[in-house]
Amino acid sequence: MKNRLAMAIRVLTIPPVMALVLLTALYAARREMIGSALNLALAVVFLVIFPILAYPLQPLLPKLRRQGREGQRNLATWMSFLGYVMGFVCALILPVSGYLLAIYATYLLSGLTFVVLNKVFKFRASGHACGVAGPIFTMIYFISPWLALVLLILPAVYWASLTMGRHTKAELIAGTAIPACALFLSVLIFVGLR
Repeated sequence: MKNRLAMAIRVLTIPPVMALVLLTALYAARREMIGSALNLALAVVFLVIFPILAYPLQPLLPKLRRQGREGQRNLATWMSFLGYVMGFVCALILPVSGYLLAIYATYLLSGLTFVVLNKVFKFRASGHACGVAGPIFTMIYFISPWLALVLLILPAVYWASLTMGRHTKAELIAGTAIPACALFLSVLIFVGLR
C-alpha cells in the first residue's frame, strides 16, 4: 500500500504535469505574463509535451528499453532539455513578455544545471524535485506569496521518492535548490529588460 501511494504521488507530480499547472495558473491569474494563446500553446508544447514524450517513446527505442528505468530517466532528461532549449530560442525570436522569457530561462538554466550535475559530476540531483519546486517557486513569486502553502506538496514528493528508493535526501534538496537559483537569476536578467 505504501509503495502504491508513493507511486501515485510521483505520477501526479511529474514535472510536465507541474509545468502545465504553472502555465494554467499564470494564464488564469496573470494573463499578461503569458500573452497570446499562441504563446501559451508554444509553452505547453515546449515545457509539457516535449518532456512527457519520453514516457511513450522509451519503450519504442530498443537501447533505452533495455536500460529500463534508467533509460527512461535519461530520455526524459534529454527530451526536457531539448524542449527547454527550443522554448527559450522561440521566446528570444517571438514577441513575448520579459516574464515569459524569465520562465523559459528558469527551465533552461534548471535543465542545464541538472544535466551538468548528473552527467558531468555524476550527482543524481532529483529532476522530480526540480520539476515540482520550480513551478511552485514561480507561482509564489509571480502570482502570490500565499501560494507558499503549495510547498506542502514537497514533503510528499520527498517521502515518495525516498520510499521508492529513487533519491537520497541530498539529491532531493539539490533538485529543489536548482530551480530556486535559476528563477532568481532569470528574473534578475530578463524581467528588468523589458
